Amino acid sequence: QVHLVESGGGLVQAGGSLRLSCTVSEGIFSFNAMAWYRRAPEKERELVATITSGNKIHYADSAKGRFFISRDGARDTVYLQMNSLKPEDTAVYYCSAGDYVLGVEYWGQGTQVTVSS
Repeated sequence: QVHLVESGGGLVQAGGSLRLSCTVSEGIFSFNAMAWYRRAPEKERELVATITSGNKIHYADSAKGRFFISRDGARDTVYLQMNSLKPEDTAVYYCSAGDYVLGVEYWGQGTQVTVSS
């Protein structure tokens, strides 16, 4: 069973920064891609950023220039550095690990990010 544990969420003022962490029970390079998603109240889940095992990185337009995804293989951890936060970034942020061969995506429990104006 694969487990993902997110941390680092919290309450921050607009313009502030947070760094989210996602630690995986198996090696992060076991997966084709690691990703961060978010779900704001009454909104659809949104892909924020992905990083593949080949180190390809993709950002949603809303995240470009402000959010940065990275990983530490030694710690089996993926990070999301979030800068210049806006109230519209308020959401529960989820980490996922994708295995394209098995067609499976594993999820963490989520961490709440609240940005006050």
